[in-house]
Amino acid sequence: MAQPRVIIVGAGPAGVRCAEAFVAAGVRPTVIDEGRRDGGQIYRRQPVNFSRSYTTLYGTEAGRAQALHACFDQLREQIDYLPQTLVWNISEGNVHLMHQDGTPRAASLPYDILVLCTGATDRLMPMPGWEYAGTYSLGAAQIALKSQAVAVGRNIVFLGSGPLLYLVASQYIKAGAQVAAVLDTSPLVLQWRALPKLLSRPWLLFKGMALLKAIRRAGVPVLRGITPLQITGDPDNGVQGVRYRSAQGVEKSLDCDTVAMGYHLRAETQLADLARCEFSFDTASQQWLPQVDAHGRSSVAGVYLAGDGVRIRGADAAENAGRLAALAALADHGNAVVPAQVAQLCRQQLPMERFRLGLLQAFPWPAAQAASLPDHAVVCRCEGITAGELRAVVNLKGAREANRAKAFSRVGMGRCQGRYCGHAGAEVIAAAVVCPVVEVGRLRTQAPVKPLAFKIVEEPQ
Repeated sequence: MAQPRVIIVGAGPAGVRCAEAFVAAGVRPTVIDEGRRDGGQIYRRQPVNFSRSYTTLYGTEAGRAQALHACFDQLREQIDYLPQTLVWNISEGNVHLMHQDGTPRAASLPYDILVLCTGATDRLMPMPGWEYAGTYSLGAAQIALKSQAVAVGRNIVFLGSGPLLYLVASQYIKAGAQVAAVLDTSPLVLQWRALPKLLSRPWLLFKGMALLKAIRRAGVPVLRGITPLQITGDPDNGVQGVRYRSAQGVEKSLDCDTVAMGYHLRAETQLADLARCEFSFDTASQQWLPQVDAHGRSSVAGVYLAGDGVRIRGADAAENAGRLAALAALADHGNAVVPAQVAQLCRQQLPMERFRLGLLQAFPWPAAQAASLPDHAVVCRCEGITAGELRAVVNLKGAREANRAKAFSRVGMGRCQGRYCGHAGAEVIAAAVVCPVVEVGRLRTQAPVKPLAFKIVEEPQ
């Protein structure tokens, strides 16, 4: 029997373990990675000329990071690895690529099996002033520290909610950066109420508590239940401070030159959309997510999904999901798999899903902030669209659905293709219409999923 043509998109925890399972079955997959090196965002490798230790880079996750990197290194001769390569479209059984190392080169690859391990990006909530220079996502701040060994500012406020907020703040403190404060929109009472779910993975809960303790031990204020009001500054000088309302209702301000912000993560689902996978609304996270079964099968034959691009459960859950997707694909193409191994991986995912729900309960998406944005606040930074302009297309032109509002206002048409404004924009529309956000729908993905170079070289087929 001829080997199936297998393409894996992504070389993070899910992609690496997926490739490992295919190789173990005697199948040579092609692994396409937008990054320069494997590891994904969470286990992003440092440049080859850097020599920081695993403990310095990854803290308590050093062992898992080292194991994943070692696994990939062992696979290199048994896979076709394409780093610095963007998958910008999927159509008619082909992935369309742009090699970005040196002169951009376009190519297309056919597949029999496609496994999307696309990971996640920051989920952001706009606020007045977030368009000023000096405002970063938590992920961008973390990349700067891991890949370039630099801090994004001299005096930094970390703002938002969720585990990544505390993780990145602690990493900056450990690196010697000046952190002014950690401002969390989630009140402490919600975190107490989520404890029964969070205790499904007690060691992770204790790791989070240790991060919080380290932040406080460094003398950094941790303020919970706050309401962000404004990033102060101006277009010429950038960020100069943050205004917020305390949990007690008192308006306060902090001086800083940088704000790193984020509210959990959002799944990178654009390629699943282009592959024509069906989506459903996940009430817990208030996001539209691709439909999959417990093994990673999508609604489209031959297309499988794994990792944070489907459900954000953490790196170890992503590793399991990558293995499960590979085993499902192998079984669907007539290869023998061990049922006990599949059953064990599925069982391991159950507490990880419960923990995910606990995190979402403890650190909820602050939808009310979008509803209360002043009209002058920029929602879409790429196109400069304000909340007032978005409300105008709802109230004056009847744009009650996300894509119709996009057509009238250009929200989500810019460089990020709605990654950073899409969720908040939908909340603004829902508040203006006075309807649940699920009724607003989701922005449809258009190719290319990211900007492409004009001057390219077409590779021969």
